[in-house]
Amino acid sequence: MKQFSHFFVTFVVAFILTTFLIVPDLNAQTKADLSGANIRAAKGDTVWVLLNHIKHDKRQQFEKFIHEIFWPKAAKLNPEDQQAFKQTRVLHPVKMNDDSTYTYIFLMDPLIPNGNYNILYYLKKMYDEAKAKEYYKMWSECYKRSQEPFVVTQSQY
Repeated sequence: MKQFSHFFVTFVVAFILTTFLIVPDLNAQTKADLSGANIRAAKGDTVWVLLNHIKHDKRQQFEKFIHEIFWPKAAKLNPEDQQAFKQTRVLHPVKMNDDSTYTYIFLMDPLIPNGNYNILYYLKKMYDEAKAKEYYKMWSECYKRSQEPFVVTQSQY
């Protein structure tokens, strides 16, 4: 009977661990990772760097757009469109610039050749026409000046 009790306790512990620790982990892995955290250009790949100069009083609005309106909806896009999100990272500034702007950096890493990175294009796929235009206006009014694009290639390091 003692062996049966030991076996039963071991079985219950194993079941609990599997159910509550391992299975949720597997489920998390099946969700689309649109963070861009796991992709990086290889030597010779093209990377696109976009500097976004955001007005100091529009910082919260810009972050709300990125983190609540735009990026989460990408999970509903087709796999081809999702790839642009998977290969894009968003870097936040740690302090205000001397001109009272905040510079956010988008890294398309690596850049998808002939890929579409147009914000309005994606908004129209995510929302109806009126909502897409409203959100595009929300996005656009955050900028102090135009985005600064840089096309670079990944070195061996």
